[in-house]
Amino acid sequence: MLCPMLALRTDEPPRRAPALWRTMLNIDRGLVNLVGRLTVSGRIPAQLRGKPLLMTANHIGVFDAFVLMAACKRIGINPRFMLAGGILDAPVIGPALRVSGHLRVDRKIAATAVGQFAEAVEALKTTREPIIVYPEGRISHDPGLWPERGKTGAARLALAAGVPVIPISQWGAHEAVYWGTETVNGPADLLPLARSGLSAPLRRPKFRVHFGDPVDLSDVEPERPGAGVRAHAKIMQAITDGLVPLRAGELDRPRFHDPTRPTDTVSPWKPKSGS
Repeated sequence: MLCPMLALRTDEPPRRAPALWRTMLNIDRGLVNLVGRLTVSGRIPAQLRGKPLLMTANHIGVFDAFVLMAACKRIGINPRFMLAGGILDAPVIGPALRVSGHLRVDRKIAATAVGQFAEAVEALKTTREPIIVYPEGRISHDPGLWPERGKTGAARLALAAGVPVIPISQWGAHEAVYWGTETVNGPADLLPLARSGLSAPLRRPKFRVHFGDPVDLSDVEPERPGAGVRAHAKIMQAITDGLVPLRAGELDRPRFHDPTRPTDTVSPWKPKSGS
């Protein structure tokens, strides 16, 4: 069973994604095809299309959002993202993303985050396009690039809105562009990204994205203490399970070495077979 779906008006036609966002997705698809080779597996069940839906993905590199966008476009959906406030405040791209309807999250400002969570719940209840969240909150620092422990926000969001969760597992996007640096303070900080990105079309990395089955949250009672933690564990395990076949032959460490990515945490989800 899936977590209970909200009652939806059947007389309201699905709203199309903003034209600007559809255009950006089309441009992105061309970029991803230029940089590497994309393979998509899995699907979104027909009964979930055009209805509120949360999608959760592992975070493996600077380029992986572009790969996710192209994968979603390939299966015929126009997702929105929950994005850090800094991205939405950036010149040029920030206004375009705001107009496209992406959701804002400012984790470091507690009072603001509470209000944004309530707004996200309401948006998730009424949207006709999936919303993508990175439960880890950052690119994994695990040496093997397995998912980090992550945060319970996505799980709590799904429970509060009462919507299904589709786990997305991805591999290969980390080969397109180096991690670089946590903050960008000048042109020098962009050089590693630029150099690695320019070489990617010559290497033609393989991008693999898998849309898993809806996570079964039927046994998680939202009102019970610890519900978010239990739901989060189920979601992260589903992402990890889908990731294993995508990275066959690389279960211990990625073949592609990124000298700029920190490796100072240990994933609690890493399969024993990959140890």
